[in-house]
Amino acid sequence: MASSEPVPIKQLRGHVTRGVYGKNSKSEREAIFIETGTERYILRRKTGPAYADKQLDQYVGRTVMCDGFLLGTTLLADEISVME
Repeated sequence: MASSEPVPIKQLRGHVTRGVYGKNSKSEREAIFIETGTERYILRRKTGPAYADKQLDQYVGRTVMCDGFLLGTTLLADEISVME
């Protein structure tokens, strides 16, 4: 399967962080990531903007559970739940 094909994901758990994506490249920008312990994905909401989604700020520093689709190095989340 090509990395451009969406892969459905259920209950992916990880810690949400903010950091630099594409360091030292033309596409360098600040992004929000979900880190699972073994993988790191850019976190996006399915219904949100591709860049600077202010609604994701509430998850930074928290552990979350996500349902959605993996598309390459991006997790396109349908649902994000904070884990207590």
